[in-house]
Amino acid sequence: MKLKELVKNVKSKKIVNEKDIDITGISYNSKTVKKGDIFVCLKGEHSDGHDYAQTAVENGAAALYCEKELPLDIPQVIVESTRHEIADIAAEFYGYPSKKLNLIGVTGTNGKTTVTHLIQRIVEDANHKCALIGTLGYKLSGKDSYHDAKHTTPQAPELQKTLEMICEQNIDYVAMEVSSHALEQNRVGGCDFNGAVFTNLTQDHLDYHITMKNYFEAKAILFRGLKPGAFAVINNDDEYAENFKSVVSEGVKIYTYGIKQQADIMACDIDFSIHGAKFNCKINGREKPVNLQMNGMFSVYNALAALAAGIAMGFDENVCIKALEETKSVDGRFEIVNKKPLVIVDYAHTPDGLENVLKAARELTPKESNLICMFGCGGDRDATKRPKMGKIADENADIVVVTSDNPRSEDPQLIISDILAGIKSVNTQKVFVEPDRRTAISMLKNIAKENDVVVLAGKGHEDYQILKDKTIHFDDREEARKVFS
Repeated sequence: MKLKELVKNVKSKKIVNEKDIDITGISYNSKTVKKGDIFVCLKGEHSDGHDYAQTAVENGAAALYCEKELPLDIPQVIVESTRHEIADIAAEFYGYPSKKLNLIGVTGTNGKTTVTHLIQRIVEDANHKCALIGTLGYKLSGKDSYHDAKHTTPQAPELQKTLEMICEQNIDYVAMEVSSHALEQNRVGGCDFNGAVFTNLTQDHLDYHITMKNYFEAKAILFRGLKPGAFAVINNDDEYAENFKSVVSEGVKIYTYGIKQQADIMACDIDFSIHGAKFNCKINGREKPVNLQMNGMFSVYNALAALAAGIAMGFDENVCIKALEETKSVDGRFEIVNKKPLVIVDYAHTPDGLENVLKAARELTPKESNLICMFGCGGDRDATKRPKMGKIADENADIVVVTSDNPRSEDPQLIISDILAGIKSVNTQKVFVEPDRRTAISMLKNIAKENDVVVLAGKGHEDYQILKDKTIHFDDREEARKVFS
């Protein structure tokens, strides 16, 4: 593609050393840039791509996409923010693939992964092809295995390339997790969404967004961008529901779901067992029984969100419900890895997520038995949620084991101290501390009795642990099976 064609829709641009050369790719890593690429000088938290432009040119970059003129004799497209405007050229380069797809974005603090998987299942059971993009990578179908992705929502060039590949596979639908970071950084710029789903909004990522208002505004970008004819699915029980409704444009149809507040799609008469959640679903006044294989109140909400999206897309409600009933839990989401004691692995890493998982686990805990919670908090992330999570574990579990999550550059002991600040209990038989996560899981063998329920929270599907100087292989599910087998 010619450079002039590539940047024709970029609003805030100035071009120096202009030549209408061929651009054969987009890169923002000077080490992997290929001959003919336009190199995007991205500013990050710890590095500035402008410092690597010379290396990129030496490695074959044909042009630069930058925020200031550099002393290099090649075409340079100068814009206000490369981070926000990389999406403009990525979508152009790959031919705006989302316009050829039914693209459904799912955003919220918790539940994104499960809801996208449920939507994928509904679409495929309605005899359409559906790809998935999210935390675990991307899948071209429900039967496909995951292909690795570095972020919940990939950077714009990778995202647009993935969407183009999905088009080439003649796939009609895509269910995509859309993170607040991706929205705020415009990674999904150039994406034409047919629908958006809001799960919930609770404290997370405040190290990045600083305030809940900023966090909401980032999530709201997805809904503000919906065009007439699209749909918005909103959790009516969430305290931010009205805020999300207020940003939706006229001509976008709103579908609500919930349990407490009146909504288009509701669940009532909810019952939990080791086999899953049962409830009656009210769809515009009509009741239908639903038997999920997934467990917990959060699973009921996730199912309602996916069901509302299925109905919004025009699929038969009976097909949608059958798809939900036949879906087993997603990897690392309330995943049962041992029966006696009952050991549950979950990705819960926010105060709200941990509380929801513990409440769901309590429903499965026999009266005379203990609910045991093992968790830690990530380093280099929002520290204010640590004492809150300690308090939630203390109030909702009978025994708490505090350990490490992904400490990153922080001292694990200091992270644990932050968590313990929220725990009131001084009973040494209730609260245990073990910084080494592998050892902490081993300790549970002596703590948990046969009929107890154990929740390993925080890492879920992750098969690694990020330490100060290295990343090691670590999987809660593997470790638990070793200990309890």
